[in-house]
Amino acid sequence: MANRRCVQVLTRHASAIFTGKPYIHSLKITSSFLYQNYHTRASTSTYLFTKTDTLCKCWSHSQYLSSDSRNGNDDDDTEEDEDEEAYDSSEDDVISGLSRGMQKEYTKEEKEAEAADIGYKVVGPLDRSDGVFKGYEPVFAVVQIGSHQFKVSNGDSIFTERLKFCDVNDKLTLNRVLMLGSSSQTIVGRPTIPSAVVQAVVEEHALDAKVIIFKKKRRKNYRRTKGHRQELTKLRIIDIQGIDKPENIGKPSKTADKKQEKVAVAA
Repeated sequence: MANRRCVQVLTRHASAIFTGKPYIHSLKITSSFLYQNYHTRASTSTYLFTKTDTLCKCWSHSQYLSSDSRNGNDDDDTEEDEDEEAYDSSEDDVISGLSRGMQKEYTKEEKEAEAADIGYKVVGPLDRSDGVFKGYEPVFAVVQIGSHQFKVSNGDSIFTERLKFCDVNDKLTLNRVLMLGSSSQTIVGRPTIPSAVVQAVVEEHALDAKVIIFKKKRRKNYRRTKGHRQELTKLRIIDIQGIDKPENIGKPSKTADKKQEKVAVAA
């Protein structure tokens, strides 16, 4: 039964194809031949393959491909070609526009303005005479870089989001100082302190740890996995200006504090 149904379907499709083309009536497959030989699969398959090969050869002939030209419809092909050319040119324009946007060249004023909006200013490359590693100073500052705030002191290193227009060993000045403090006084800005400046050096541009982003919709066969690594800039704090600094005092050690506590308890 399955073979008979298959033969019936083949005859229907073959008759529909061959009747639509008046120049290939000789390629028609008679239903009597298929019904007589439906039990011999090899004979029917070979017959069909031979007929399809001859059909493809007829279709590949130039006179059949140019059959529309008899009715004077040559304009359709030219219009399609013109549309393809127009589409390709529009795509090229879009790609070129995107590439120009990615490679935007900033002027010096634009660089300074964008850096000021983030909260820093590029001074220039670091000189050998500049002392990067200084002694400890009991002064701290709260600095805003972009949308993040950091409490820093002399010699600290912080990681911020990737800063533009600066390279490694460049000297920066952080202008958005929100608060200054020492052992003797505290200065709070409204919202910033105009006379306060924090100097820093760019140590490296690095990447943060990889974060996996996984999305799933249950019963929908939908799963998406992506990874992201945030670009970071490591800054070393050199100096804090804008507050009276007391005399240099060494950092209090934790072991000394513990010893003093133990002595007090024993007494």
